[in-house]
Amino acid sequence: MRQIKTEDAVGHVLCHDMTQIIKGITKDVAFRKGHVVREEDIPVLLSLGKDHLFVWEAGQDMVHENDAAAVLYKLCASSNMHPSEVKEGKIEVLADCDGVLLVDTQKLRRINALGKMMIATRHNGTKVSKGDKLAGTRIIPMVIHKDNLEEAQRIGAGEPILVLRPFLAKKTAVIATGNEVFYKRIVDSFTPVITEKVREFGGVICDQDVLPDKPELITARILEAIDKGAEMVICTGGMSVDPDDKTPLAIKNTGADIVSYGAPVLPGAMFLLSYYAGTIPVLGLPGCVMYAKRTIFDLVLPRLMADARITREDLAGLGHGGLCLSCDVCTYPNCGFGKGAS
Repeated sequence: MRQIKTEDAVGHVLCHDMTQIIKGITKDVAFRKGHVVREEDIPVLLSLGKDHLFVWEAGQDMVHENDAAAVLYKLCASSNMHPSEVKEGKIEVLADCDGVLLVDTQKLRRINALGKMMIATRHNGTKVSKGDKLAGTRIIPMVIHKDNLEEAQRIGAGEPILVLRPFLAKKTAVIATGNEVFYKRIVDSFTPVITEKVREFGGVICDQDVLPDKPELITARILEAIDKGAEMVICTGGMSVDPDDKTPLAIKNTGADIVSYGAPVLPGAMFLLSYYAGTIPVLGLPGCVMYAKRTIFDLVLPRLMADARITREDLAGLGHGGLCLSCDVCTYPNCGFGKGAS
């Protein structure tokens, strides 16, 4: 690549896109990489403020911005996503389906720390829809030495930086617990909330029941729901440390592996997550899920509905950004709640 005066550029090949911005009318590429400059292009290029141009002189050790963006795209992408066209040296990663986006934030940070290149993504754990932008890749200069890209490739080797897990029509059982609900002292307003949220992700409520605070009954009912085909079981109520609250004990007695009883999220600290037989989530939801607009349940549900396993470390990471401000006008997910996990 070398710099020449625009007036002397006729017959030369542009080595990068040229953007034209007309306020309120357009922001688009006026001349694409590879364009051979013609006499009639000179006035237009000068009107873009281009008194000098960079024309392409390929060298074995240098990689053009478009080709470099493609290398970075390949480090990011996996199934259920596709690239945009290369434009101004940038490639965007686009979703092919509805699902939850998982980001290897450690690889992402290490590659961006190299300098001269960048990958910008949406937050880890974000719910996305088909056609949404997931990430963008480009280098900062117009060309980059191939050694820089090879270092990025070494860091990004193996699993891709981005994984898009599609939502599943997961069969879900909801078991409401509590003497006050079972004996109809109050109306069960918990189950409708859970039903609406599960159906938002394409889930199906395959079984539901209301039980008193008797752990042996709750345990047996969880196992029955699983035997009948439930792929996830959600227990509501009875999750505090009060002596009458028996739901955590009931879940434990099913033989499920407890990932965590408690989460660094408000609202939702008394949340319980476990897996029965290694694959079936069994949840205990605290009372806040019934009345608070957004809680721990909203942060974990997208992953659960996409069969993206949640670990104790994942839950621990939710503490950064895990404080909901309970705004008068809720803008979730377009806010900081749950966005700090790395």
